[in-house]
Amino acid sequence: MASLVDRMRGHGRIAAGLLFNLLVSICIVFLNKWIYVHHGFPNMSLTLVHFVVTWLGLYICQKLDIFAPKSLPPSRIFLLALSFCGFVVFTNLSLQNNTIGTYQLAKAMTTPVIIAIQTFCYQKTFSTRIQLTLIPITLGVILNSYYDVKFNFLGMVFAALGVLVTSLYQVWVGAKQHELQVNSMQLLYYQAPMSSAMLLVAVPFFEPVFGEGGIFGPWSFSALLMVLLSGVIAFMVNLSIYWIIGNTSPVTYNMFGHFKFCITLFGGYVLFKDPLSINQALGILCTLFGILTYTHFKLSEQEGSKSKLAQRP
Repeated sequence: MASLVDRMRGHGRIAAGLLFNLLVSICIVFLNKWIYVHHGFPNMSLTLVHFVVTWLGLYICQKLDIFAPKSLPPSRIFLLALSFCGFVVFTNLSLQNNTIGTYQLAKAMTTPVIIAIQTFCYQKTFSTRIQLTLIPITLGVILNSYYDVKFNFLGMVFAALGVLVTSLYQVWVGAKQHELQVNSMQLLYYQAPMSSAMLLVAVPFFEPVFGEGGIFGPWSFSALLMVLLSGVIAFMVNLSIYWIIGNTSPVTYNMFGHFKFCITLFGGYVLFKDPLSINQALGILCTLFGILTYTHFKLSEQEGSKSKLAQRP
């Protein structure tokens, strides 16, 4: 009875974490869109602000004894910080050089790449039925992107690099928490400033720094206030991402990312009357079917593993 209550509490915590991530992720998408459209704040510079605010938020949290920092050698998290910068740069370049459909289709390939990395590099096994759930999810994203997919060589190179680096980053977030025996706050506390420093070096190559349109340009008070608010929400997004990956798996988080994509598409249709074709509607249903099937199989396997452990003498 006690173990059943504990399992229910564990599932409840994960469901609450996923719901929180869903809310703040949708919130930041619309807020960032507002900032780009109405203020023209540069994309990578906004990401840099997000990570600086994230580090400041974590610094305040540790001063309030919400968590205790754990000393980590910079060399152990260097690749994690570098992969974050790579994933930001390459996904931005992919979006810049591809259509939205091609960009989204490439992002859908992150899930199978994560499974491949965990299978070949971390000797993690996935059941056949778990692997088969990738079919309706990928098919759903293809249907969503059907009329918008246009290929060009440079765009495909950036998209492929973006998928590879994003997959590595998500795998390493979970692996490093277990390897270094740290929680999400402790790991992010050290990774955020290192990633900020790397992004600060990268920004001048892609965006202006000073003057009109630069991160240190003459922005209005309302623009700065919106950027700061975006940074605070990004702090919550980053923290929830690390927590979800640490408490579930990179594949589960990625599956949830597809769900957020469907919700965003549907929300745009309901709230902003964005056009939604039959293909997109079928794609949403197909993707949701794959995600629900994955969730069912994953929970069944977890329950089976726990039952086997409980039966051992």
